[in-house]
Amino acid sequence: MQLLKNINVIQLGDSMKMQGSKQLIRVAVLAALAGYSHNSFAEQTAEQQAHMEEITVKGFRQSLLKNRDVKRDALIAQDSIVAEDIADFPDLNLAESLQRVPGVTITREGGEGRQISLRGLGPDFTRVELNGLDVLATSGSSMDSRGQSNRSRGFDFNVFASELFSQIDVKKAFSASMEEGGIGGTVALRPAKPFDYEGFQAAVSAQAGSNSMSDSTSPRFAALVSNRWDNFGALFSVAYSQRDTVEQGTNTYRWRPLDASGSDISKLDQATQDKINNKELRFARGNRYSVWENNQERLGLTAAFQYNATDNLSFDLDILYAELNNEKDEHHIATRGAGSTALGGTQEAGGQTLGGAIINELQYNQNGEAVYTNIGNATLATESRKQQMDTSFSQISLLTEWQITDSTVAKLLLGHSENEFVIPVSDKIYYEAFGGITSDYTKDRFYAEHSYDFDIASINSWKMHEFDLDESVQNTKFDSIKLSFNTFVSDSAELNYGVLHKKFVSDGYNYQVKDALKGEFQEGGIDNSLDESYFEVFTAHDKADWAAGDVAKTLAFYNVDADLTADDLDINSVYDLSETTNAAWMEYQWRNDVLSGNFGVRYVETQVESAGYIRKEGDDDPSLIQVPQVYSDVLPALNLVWHVSDDMQLRASVSKNLTRPALADLGIAGSVSTDRQELSSGNPSLSPFKSTNYETALEWYLAESGFISAGLFYKEIKNFVISKAIEMPYGQTGFSTDLLAAGQNADTMFTYYTKVNGEDTSIQGLELGGQFDFTFLPAPFDNLGVIANYTFADGDMGYYDAGELFATKAFPGLSEHSANATLYYETDTWGARISTAYRSEYITHIETPGNHEQDETGFHGTTYVDFSAFYQLNDTTKFTFEAINLTNQREEQYSDSDDRLYNTTEFGSTFYLGVNFKF
Repeated sequence: MQLLKNINVIQLGDSMKMQGSKQLIRVAVLAALAGYSHNSFAEQTAEQQAHMEEITVKGFRQSLLKNRDVKRDALIAQDSIVAEDIADFPDLNLAESLQRVPGVTITREGGEGRQISLRGLGPDFTRVELNGLDVLATSGSSMDSRGQSNRSRGFDFNVFASELFSQIDVKKAFSASMEEGGIGGTVALRPAKPFDYEGFQAAVSAQAGSNSMSDSTSPRFAALVSNRWDNFGALFSVAYSQRDTVEQGTNTYRWRPLDASGSDISKLDQATQDKINNKELRFARGNRYSVWENNQERLGLTAAFQYNATDNLSFDLDILYAELNNEKDEHHIATRGAGSTALGGTQEAGGQTLGGAIINELQYNQNGEAVYTNIGNATLATESRKQQMDTSFSQISLLTEWQITDSTVAKLLLGHSENEFVIPVSDKIYYEAFGGITSDYTKDRFYAEHSYDFDIASINSWKMHEFDLDESVQNTKFDSIKLSFNTFVSDSAELNYGVLHKKFVSDGYNYQVKDALKGEFQEGGIDNSLDESYFEVFTAHDKADWAAGDVAKTLAFYNVDADLTADDLDINSVYDLSETTNAAWMEYQWRNDVLSGNFGVRYVETQVESAGYIRKEGDDDPSLIQVPQVYSDVLPALNLVWHVSDDMQLRASVSKNLTRPALADLGIAGSVSTDRQELSSGNPSLSPFKSTNYETALEWYLAESGFISAGLFYKEIKNFVISKAIEMPYGQTGFSTDLLAAGQNADTMFTYYTKVNGEDTSIQGLELGGQFDFTFLPAPFDNLGVIANYTFADGDMGYYDAGELFATKAFPGLSEHSANATLYYETDTWGARISTAYRSEYITHIETPGNHEQDETGFHGTTYVDFSAFYQLNDTTKFTFEAINLTNQREEQYSDSDDRLYNTTEFGSTFYLGVNFKF
């Protein structure tokens, strides 16, 4: 098994702006869909360009016109976002741009978009392609509640600078010529190409930003240069940004039913004491104030080369490289008694017996939640963490187009991409103290107030307690070869067919040391008094200042080696997965004035190999296990567009698609007990999710701009993964008989605790959208415009524990309601727009009945408001202003269907001033 630690490849990206008429854009789209070579397309557009009316509008309104025309001319249901100008994408982040698309909702990390859900299905169900090839970019979060590391198929859009791209297509329907994998949909990222421009083009943009919760200045810079020499073109771009973010708030580790746990409850009335002793009251765990600080650097580089070797042969070479580097500091003050609450008996610290909580006052609500507590002599802790998260991504692709005959074009696309996500440093230090804490959840259920009866910022109030150390690595690779053909069978019809070979590899592992020196500090073997050399006072939280420590200096003071070794490997974290896919497809496509469309079929076969370690009970040496799996499927698709009139069209689509199981579910890591005849592990033999998709949409295009659309979608989804305990002969598990004890064989019955395919369900919804320019109003109001959309999505699934259904609830990540609206005003010299994005609450995780703290967790609904403006000084210079999250929207994560506080954070409003130059 090979586990990679380093990646060294280079990659691309930039954004741009095209000018021309609406008809020219449509010809370009038709040419791209038809598969014309650069030469044939250039000849055709050159002949027509002289007769076309040039679009004179620019900026945001021109971008909307391009979006509309791409949507209108597509044969499948899709929405597109086109850059406003060279190196000038409409939003500061790709995910934030995508949230304007009907059906798209996003999650945020540190105040910027990270992942998307499409039509109610989570990030794992959205396929992302770059330059026509599958890609996966991953990063992470400092918050355990949001997922520390992304070990899924969900794409992290914060890895890429938005300036690297000229167009994003969100393809909601499926056709046979598309790669499978996105039941929710496919997001296609397109960087700029040199043949997008005539001759020499260059652009530079610079911005300086600030955040209401951070004192520093955040610079952004982007540049693009492109030139074309007859039949050869080259383009280079760079985007760099640095930003300091502060995310602060209050949180719990969830709420737990507890008895007194050694606490003195004698001051409470007898009825309350009885409730505590009977575990009828829930107590907040953690009761934390928290701050997450991050210094983030993002770099993107692209290079694109296009060469028309002959009239019939052309080459495109694209390279993209991206880095996202995060240096994070986080600080918390929390309760750390029984179950991390303020309750609990005495503790050993520095060789002494200390603590022993005394409950002075307690109030609880109708749900039995202790919403106000005054507790003396409680065990408290501060936590300081230094963490580094680094992502590097690279892709290189080569497209060769050969016009074999007048009617047939062949395309050979070769590509390689890599993503390495590394956490080389994640070190924590903990202080401990004993004192009084009052926690009040009655004033604001999702922002508790905590106060203390001692000086929490004094070095004399705290003692050293322990260290936690972590490191982790996750690698992914794609290698693809795609050979496709387009044969024109008439002036308006063509046959598309081809084959694909693709290999995906993902592996990872982490090192871990927990509770380092904890025993020594507790027993007094090491003096637990704090030292001035590493002691600090943390002052960044709005509610309190408290004791903290310089992590590096503290580690050095106690001679703790943070460079972890193979002895610290967490064997259950090791996974090595490969998927080799072979596919073939054939699709017939036609266009006419009445009915256009495509129909075809795709055959796909995937070979899975998963490797990991199984620990045998009583054996210190785990066994490396490899399990193969093969599955195949036939995926038909039909897409129709009925041109009801010149301005109206009706779409209809039916197709089958699949999404492969989550990487974590395919992992093997687990254990075997030959005494109890039990085996637990992931399941490499899982089948993919399979869907049958139906949708229809009516689109009405208004005059020279604007449109109204209404669509319905319905997806039948099979093979949702559930947990189950299965009685079966050991040989049917797929694991080696070398793990068995003497006298056992492949026929020995075992109980296999694993993941299986078992749940079939459906998701359905409605999408409404529209764009209007108010040109009918008198000046100056005729420069106003609005774009808005609304999506309703509904879908439930069954949740199982050991094969038993225990709940039917919504899909994870599904917001029933989402909406976006932008009001804009634009002239030739200046413009402004204000945008709002709303998503309703959604579930992120369902717990099994054995969890007594919560039955689910999720996020409350949010409404974000952004503003932007520009002033065009002259043909080459434009000034810009951006304001993000004007209302300082809180992100509230809840625990349990009773809606208790899990985590609430704020990250402030961000403002950018910038200037763009074109040459």
